Amino acid sequence: MAPIGIFFASENGGTGELARLIQQQYLPKGAAVVHNLDDTDAAQMDGFGALLFATSTTGCGDLPAALEAFVPELDAVDFKRKVVALVGLGDQVNYPDEFADALGVLYQELRGRGAAVVGAWPTAGYDYQRSRADLGDGAFCGLVLDQENQADLTPQRLTRWVESVRAQLLAGGADGAGAGAGQTV
Repeated sequence: MAPIGIFFASENGGTGELARLIQQQYLPKGAAVVHNLDDTDAAQMDGFGALLFATSTTGCGDLPAALEAFVPELDAVDFKRKVVALVGLGDQVNYPDEFADALGVLYQELRGRGAAVVGAWPTAGYDYQRSRADLGDGAFCGLVLDQENQADLTPQRLTRWVESVRAQLLAGGADGAGAGAGQTV
């Protein structure tokens, strides 16, 4: 089995496209399997040593419906020996007060279940008022992408971020899930 499980929640398809892009263009062939949270369960997550969650933010800072419905299932996942990384989509122009909030909500849910999250990303280069994904120390809890206003920066950001977490994800937790947690790329 591939060491990395990529799980996504998407309302309009963009996050699913992002998940498949990461799998196909940014990770070695066969290293990751992509799962839509609409069609998965916690048992499938337990089969991976590394998890990458990708989510959009809907409405005024809400979780996509599939992720909101899945959150209770996270209780059945043992995060202690897993590497967990996060990617979130947001719109800093139209939603500057809840920019990528779903990513921050997911981060808190995962941390509350013992997950050590790797791949913090700098807040520099974004223009927003507030975000639950902002850790307050100059970093987001994961990679934040704004496909509406900064799509031209996505390839560079993805490349840099994936390079920073690739080794930990591919190790699948073998070298300790907490290694590198909280470090900013």
